[in-house]
Amino acid sequence: MTQTKKKQMDARVRTVRLAWTLESVPEIRKTLVDDLSDGSLPLNVVHEAETVVCELVANAVRHAKPLPDGSVRVHWKVRAPRVELEVTDGGGEQIPAPRPPATWAPAGRGLRIVRSMAHEWGVSDERQGRTVWAALGGPSRRRA
Repeated sequence: MTQTKKKQMDARVRTVRLAWTLESVPEIRKTLVDDLSDGSLPLNVVHEAETVVCELVANAVRHAKPLPDGSVRVHWKVRAPRVELEVTDGGGEQIPAPRPPATWAPAGRGLRIVRSMAHEWGVSDERQGRTVWAALGGPSRRRA
């Protein structure tokens, strides 16, 4: 068996559709942590993935529209020690981007948190929505 085939077999993939409400945030937190807590990932990557997925789902519900079926989709792929997360919604008026730091602002830190934890992150527009994705478990340029 080639190394490439072995790596593909080692990948674990999961997709969850959630109701487009803030009540989905604790639900996805538990689902993701339960799935990632099998010992194949460093604990810090599990904690980072937990924080990132909560921020991305909350942002999708607060700042975007639901997908046509009224949901938000969360997809993750595990290739230890790396986790790739995607949150897809129906898109919004603005392209997601980190806000400038503001000491006393009551909100607006979510994507800065994601950016600080993720090795890479980005936004892609698709025909039926928008996906914000993050890759965790690699060396981050922000931590160098």
